[in-house]
Amino acid sequence: MSDLMKSFAALIVSIIVVHMMYIGYIRPEAAQLIDLALQQQQSSPRNIVVIIKDYEQEICFILMMWGCFLIASSYREILKTKYLYSVDLIEDPKSGDEEEVAHTGHKELDVNRIIHRLDTEIPQDCMSSPLVQTLRSSLWRYSSTNNVQNLSDAIESNLEALAVKQDSENTMIRYLIWAIPSIGFIGTVRGIGQALSQADKALAGDISGMTDSLGLAFNSTLVALLISIFLMFLFHQLQRMQDSQIVDTQSYCDKFLLRRIR
Repeated sequence: MSDLMKSFAALIVSIIVVHMMYIGYIRPEAAQLIDLALQQQQSSPRNIVVIIKDYEQEICFILMMWGCFLIASSYREILKTKYLYSVDLIEDPKSGDEEEVAHTGHKELDVNRIIHRLDTEIPQDCMSSPLVQTLRSSLWRYSSTNNVQNLSDAIESNLEALAVKQDSENTMIRYLIWAIPSIGFIGTVRGIGQALSQADKALAGDISGMTDSLGLAFNSTLVALLISIFLMFLFHQLQRMQDSQIVDTQSYCDKFLLRRIR
């Protein structure tokens, strides 16, 4: 299944799960608490189900679940290939490199053999990892030019491309982090509009409708901002891991590849 289909499926699942929770528990429970408060001539309780009962909060929770899936998927892609950075993918344990170093004083890399080993010995789900892609691209460049500077330039260009790719893949996560507070502000505008439409009742002494509408206005913003803060924390942790991945790839190429050629 492609990443796009997985993302779309995660959105559908998020909609179903959150909506079932709302129609099965949150809204009935909130309506019961509000009715009980009205019977006792009290204001609406500040219960959690009352705070999150409106449609804007439901949409925010749906987007939060979807955003968590997107961030977790990126976490998984980084963590599943992290072990490669502790493995020497360039060294061939079956080759006679020690004898060659003893005679020539340096080691000649068999680039084609290394690329073949990368293609055949690396697990298939790790072939798209930045480290393997950088090594393959750089070694192909070196095999065609036999120039160390070109190899170094290829590594740098691959790392720059990796940074651009990671930034583009994070676009939807950034959009969700921006969209969630915006949806909360929509609830604020809707609540204030409802409150103003009930100004006549408030002047007549019935302020219950106005207070409920103002509750919608402030609750939607509160929930949206809290969710946005939570997603922003997860997103910054993801960016830290992505930056670390770029640095680790550069360090790996310096340690295991460039030092063998220079």
